[in-house]
Amino acid sequence: AGLHFDELNKLRVLEPEVAAQTAQLREECRAFVDKTAEFQKIVGSFIEVVDQLAKAAESEKMKAIGARNLLKSIKKQREAQEQQLQALIAEKKMQLERYRIEYETLCKIEADQNEFIDQFIFQK
Repeated sequence: AGLHFDELNKLRVLEPEVAAQTAQLREECRAFVDKTAEFQKIVGSFIEVVDQLAKAAESEKMKAIGARNLLKSIKKQREAQEQQLQALIAEKKMQLERYRIEYETLCKIEADQNEFIDQFIFQK
């Protein structure tokens, strides 16, 4: 009639083998659920670590971009400063040349005046 007695002589509707398989399946399912929960915890912590690493990488990337931009800015400033100094050097060279010509002219004038003075003194 589909009724069975188990090892404790209790009346059961399922066959003992089916009941044992059902119990074993239940235990396996519990173990599977426990392992799945543990896996989800591990995956969750892994995702957190990956997110933290991604944030750190993004932060370092931004720092690198900022440093690169700063270096470009410094380079441009130095180029502008170099151009200013080159212009100042050119200006000073021109001024030196003017002073040299003026000095040579004054030396000529001095020589002419000394010659005139010497001639004037000898005439007296």
